[in-house]
Amino acid sequence: MTDRPLMLLDSASMYFRAYFGVPESITAPDGSPVNAVRGFTDMISRLVTEHRPSRLVACLDLDWRPAFRVAALPSYKAHRVVTARAADEVPAGVPEEVPDTLGPQVPVIMEVLAAAGICTGGVAGCEADDVIGTLAHTEASDPVLAVSGDRDLMQIVRDGPAPVRLLYIGRGLNKAEYLGPAEVAAKYAVPLDRAGAAYAEMAMLRGDPSDGLPGVPGVGAKTAATLVGRFGSWAELLTAVGDPSDTRIAATVRSKLSGATDYLSVVEPVVRVVTDATVDLSGDTTLPTTPADPDRLAELAERWGLESSVQRLCTALTKAATA
Repeated sequence: MTDRPLMLLDSASMYFRAYFGVPESITAPDGSPVNAVRGFTDMISRLVTEHRPSRLVACLDLDWRPAFRVAALPSYKAHRVVTARAADEVPAGVPEEVPDTLGPQVPVIMEVLAAAGICTGGVAGCEADDVIGTLAHTEASDPVLAVSGDRDLMQIVRDGPAPVRLLYIGRGLNKAEYLGPAEVAAKYAVPLDRAGAAYAEMAMLRGDPSDGLPGVPGVGAKTAATLVGRFGSWAELLTAVGDPSDTRIAATVRSKLSGATDYLSVVEPVVRVVTDATVDLSGDTTLPTTPADPDRLAELAERWGLESSVQRLCTALTKAATA
């Protein structure tokens, strides 16, 4: 990209990785763990320094398991829901994998973002992926760089006057992959001309245990990629499943697909990210040059022992915005 992008952060994806990547021995003066806050703040500083966005939105999971996806496929993230932890009751819908010492750090992260003047965005009843998908689709005037460890967002990459790229941090920021259509097509053997959409279709067929997507039994990534490469759309593929005369699907594969028609008929809205939601933004998306509330940011830095991280963030914002 030659133009400065709109950077869209998958906030939950990032602070989870920060939590597990920074030792829990990093604490506030009162002994409270702040490893996720410290790591998340430092990640933003590094991303802003290296990519110099013109605008920045920290995208939020207002609903990590949206009702419309669960209604279509009840197994969606079902394995992450707990009704009890040890002897203590947990409210329905709480994700199982959220560590006890991470939850209290999330409000601190939100306070730091607000005081720094970094815009947040969310959509009621939707995941951060949907916020990113919508902003990437509607903010066509600027190139877009999404940052996430969620492979689902590979489906949003595109070329064109306003390209969309994904900085995939599934293996950490040091091993981040910069992905556009060419890279997704090469990595997953899907058609270049519709690499993003084809990746999503491959994922529907292959499944994803981490999200509770069963996929089609007996259809792995290679077969899935071959299938989507033979069709121009998901609808065309589904039509061919029911047409024995369509030779683009081998009989053995058609048998497997036919046995999973109930799943195939409902999985598309579960996997496709939303691109037309109404995003609630906390303020201006322009990268701030100075903190929105410097006094509050200084208070937070002192209260939580974040002085060095906050200083790095302020320095990164000022240099990137004025360069």
